[in-house]
Amino acid sequence: MSSVEDQIGIFINNLKNAGYELQDYLPNQNWEPGDQILYSGPYWDNQEPTAAISSLLTGKWLSAGEKVNKFEREFSKRFEFNHSVMVNSGSSANLVMIAALKKYFGWADNDEIIVCACGFPTTINPIMQNGLKPVFVDIDWKDLNWNLDDLENSITEKTVAVFSSPVLGNPYDFDKFQDIINTNNLKYIADNCDSLGSKWRGCYLTKNAVAASCSFYPAHHITTIEGGMVSSNIEEVVQLSRSYAWWGRGCYCVGAQNKLPNGVCGHRFDRWIDGYDKDVDHKYVFGVQGYNLKPADFQGSIGSIQLKKITEIHNVRRSNYDAMSKIFPKIPGCRVVEENEHAETSWFGCPIVYEGKKHKLVKYLESKGVQTRNYFAGNILRHPAYKGLDDPDNYPNASRVLDDVFFIGTSPVITIPMIDYIKKIVDEYIKNELS
Repeated sequence: MSSVEDQIGIFINNLKNAGYELQDYLPNQNWEPGDQILYSGPYWDNQEPTAAISSLLTGKWLSAGEKVNKFEREFSKRFEFNHSVMVNSGSSANLVMIAALKKYFGWADNDEIIVCACGFPTTINPIMQNGLKPVFVDIDWKDLNWNLDDLENSITEKTVAVFSSPVLGNPYDFDKFQDIINTNNLKYIADNCDSLGSKWRGCYLTKNAVAASCSFYPAHHITTIEGGMVSSNIEEVVQLSRSYAWWGRGCYCVGAQNKLPNGVCGHRFDRWIDGYDKDVDHKYVFGVQGYNLKPADFQGSIGSIQLKKITEIHNVRRSNYDAMSKIFPKIPGCRVVEENEHAETSWFGCPIVYEGKKHKLVKYLESKGVQTRNYFAGNILRHPAYKGLDDPDNYPNASRVLDDVFFIGTSPVITIPMIDYIKKIVDEYIKNELS
């Protein structure tokens, strides 16, 4: 007898054969010049929806359960962590990760965590949301990552950690960075949402982090529609992260463990509450003030399929970056940020610097159907939500970003014919510029 997955696969193929236009998200082989080129998107085929539908039809729990637990274990093994917990987004991953680290290390309110002034707000928000203080550093104009000299000069007696988010997955000098944090006895936290798979000297960027976050938003390296992960080699950090994401309860039984009458620990019903001398179900004992940030179980089934494609995705992203890096520098005054010598970048996008003329080039590319994106917020301190945290004029390079920097996609949904088209229209742009 065929499996449920086999029957679902047959059903999907029958729909396609009947003329229904189903989205499989693989690179568009029917793309023609002039059609839009998305900067990113899900890299799926029939396997992901088949796994998701099967989970919905046969799974034992709709919310985070056995499929999520399986994905957590597979993710940990693939990216060399001991423990991981899946949540509903990369932003939520940062939120519960910072909360867990603060509790685990005993950080006090207003202790300082160093961040880059340029990037995405969800690296900064959880610091303030957890009563800590973000301290900003400017970027190095060469690679657009934070300036390591500025980072070192920003360390004070209240600094407890640095929160790293390499631009578009491209590592800065991790040797120098490691020396700085070791010398100053600081904790290294990794926002790995753009950097999944990136390496320095052959090791994942997260190797020495006390914890790392990851995002499974559709634009990222792998996607579960929405979703995120907190990973660490410190078991208690992941257990605390899970507690914050699961209403604040202390019980850590997941998946099939939930079926055990007395839990994995053997003490599900025990005297868990001080001052109350009767047994309490540990599933309803709340040790921290948490949230509900759980994913759905079918998302875990999608994640397991996506992990099987991560090597292919990594290689195509690197290949697409290499192609883009040869196209745009032909424009006079335009450069592509280069990979550092000891890095192996899993490029989230190809960063392009075009001083004084960025907006003209972006408008041209968009008019030709080629999606572009800002280097996220630019100087975050210029945005309404962050005014008053610091003087944005103290970070001049970050302020230049909105005028001079953008990125173009390297996602595997971008095909060789699309790259050829981009080359053609860039050549036309150069011809018009020089005429």
